[in-house]
Amino acid sequence: MLSFFKYQGTGNDFVMIDAREVEINLSQEEIAAICSRRFGVGADGLILLKNADGYDFRMVYYNADGREGSMCGNGGRCTVKFAADLGIFEKETSFIAVDGPHEALLIDDKVRLKMTDTAAVAEVDGNSFYNTGSPHVVIYSDNLGALDVNKEGAAIRYNEYWQAAGGSNINFVELKGSQSIAVRTYERGVEAETYSCGTGVTACALDAWQKHQMKSPVAINTLGGQLEVSFEQKTDGSFSNIWLEGPALRVFKGIW
Repeated sequence: MLSFFKYQGTGNDFVMIDAREVEINLSQEEIAAICSRRFGVGADGLILLKNADGYDFRMVYYNADGREGSMCGNGGRCTVKFAADLGIFEKETSFIAVDGPHEALLIDDKVRLKMTDTAAVAEVDGNSFYNTGSPHVVIYSDNLGALDVNKEGAAIRYNEYWQAAGGSNINFVELKGSQSIAVRTYERGVEAETYSCGTGVTACALDAWQKHQMKSPVAINTLGGQLEVSFEQKTDGSFSNIWLEGPALRVFKGIW
């Protein structure tokens, strides 16, 4: 029997397991079964919270397909809220994930997460590309609500270029004002559109500045709710002091 908690951050949902005092060994197939929408708990990913020397905790993230993934921004925010609910910290924390160390602040039910520094925009396969802890393609749309994200996202995700490159998340963006964008994301590892993607909206906010001079902070509307990204750009075009902010909430606890 495995005790778990379910958390969500703007509709991006995760199975969270406290693995500080017990060794958790789950196979790829078991993780995929837990994350299954029809036959399991249902989640976009599974996260283990572990001990880490020099940090408050370690975050280990698995995609819904059971494979260990790259950094997940909303998953990081949910892990921070999980750690606070476990009494690991009160207001400020530092933890380590697959892409390195992170800082975070808890503000009521919102979590403000510092992301890793990001290289300048690259033009890859004809589109803007950023690695914000996970790889992201950014594409603009004039009618985001009518877009078939699963069809269009999969077509790019599985094209010849990205198949050879190991895949990428695909983000579709619509400008909504001088300081606001809407974003829909096709996520690799889930292989479908998710309600929100933290590293994805971060990439889109950086590109909104790069391509449309949208100043920090950028407000982002996703299917699952509102997020905000603030940042600074260096003289070499790279980005630092990147913060992702939005809600992170416990949904329920259970036993698998």
